[in-house]
Amino acid sequence: SKSIARKKISNSREKTGRKPGGQPGHRGHCRKKLTPTREIYLPAPEEVLHDPDFKKTSKTITKQKIDISVEVHVTEYHADVYYNSKTGERIHAPFPQGVIDDVNYGGNLRAFLFLLNNDCCTSIDKSRRFLSDLTDGKINISKGMINNLCRSFAQKTESQRKEIFCDMLLSPVMHTDCTNARVNGESSYVFVCAVPDGGVLYFARGKKGHDGIKGTVVEDYQGTLVHDHDVTFYKYGTGHQECLAHVLRYLKDSMDNEKDRTWNRQMHSLIQEMIHYRNGLSESEEPDPQTVSEFEERYKTILSIAGDEYDYEPPGKYYRDGYNLYKRMKKYKKDHLLFLHNKNVPATNNEAERLLRKYKRKQAQAVSFRSPSSIDHLCKCMSMLVLMRRKEQTNLFREIAEIFA
Repeated sequence: SKSIARKKISNSREKTGRKPGGQPGHRGHCRKKLTPTREIYLPAPEEVLHDPDFKKTSKTITKQKIDISVEVHVTEYHADVYYNSKTGERIHAPFPQGVIDDVNYGGNLRAFLFLLNNDCCTSIDKSRRFLSDLTDGKINISKGMINNLCRSFAQKTESQRKEIFCDMLLSPVMHTDCTNARVNGESSYVFVCAVPDGGVLYFARGKKGHDGIKGTVVEDYQGTLVHDHDVTFYKYGTGHQECLAHVLRYLKDSMDNEKDRTWNRQMHSLIQEMIHYRNGLSESEEPDPQTVSEFEERYKTILSIAGDEYDYEPPGKYYRDGYNLYKRMKKYKKDHLLFLHNKNVPATNNEAERLLRKYKRKQAQAVSFRSPSSIDHLCKCMSMLVLMRRKEQTNLFREIAEIFA
């Protein structure tokens, strides 16, 4: 999207005409009061004290002012050294686990810098400067220490990711997608595999295609894959569902560039109707075979109209995307309509799209990673961060601090 020569990408969203922000009839979300740590009772106004006509009521108005503070806690351990005059041996009491160097950093500090750099996507320089400002210049951590936090966290959570990998192979449906990356100025790729409401794993690869899929969950997966139209994925899994969000976007683009065609508008309406029908089913309700059969017949009829229109007036030299979409939807008809037959299969690949945006934010901040190991450690850390956030009532900061500790 940053490239000047890149063509405009059609937006499938339509304006509702409503103003942004809260809508009439909806209950507002107010600020929540907290348990006070200090209470201050304001004295009565002077005019009340000197006027006997004012009487105190049972009503009290309370307003809170919430703020935070950052404190530096330094624990210094002292161990006396004992010397054996006969053997020359020197011994002292063992230090606690994690206290190895002369100066060591605790789990809270490491978790703070780790999340700042990898989850909030701030640079290493800004992270260390922010921490220095918070502590009035008392803590000035080196860049290398912050950079090594990603590798350290990836090593500490290796066993958990292996368990997630095995669990994802048993899922009946899985989302997958990939995006471009930059490693030392050269092209690279990041693959994502995600189970609905389950595990997520990112993989850094130097190549796309079958070489990129090696070692990912997709390689040995035997369920239904939900993906964009990447023909490489059709060699894996036992079923496939094309992302209809992309199809709607391509149809919108065809409607804007091929205004004389009718098939694109009819197909756009049909896909919206099919998705609306599937979303309207309850958890216990199965798709009606008769309704699904009617959808399939309408799908075939519209493709037949598209074929007649392109036979009568072939696609132009400068715009063939609409024609290519028609050929693709005709060839992979079963993979566009699988979601109507299987309730476990979603109609879009939005799950993988949203997850890849997390990496793209980091890529925009980092621009280019220096080594393949750096991007590999980042992908491993992002997998764990997404999984931790999916757990209900999880304090992400505390959980990461415990891992570092």
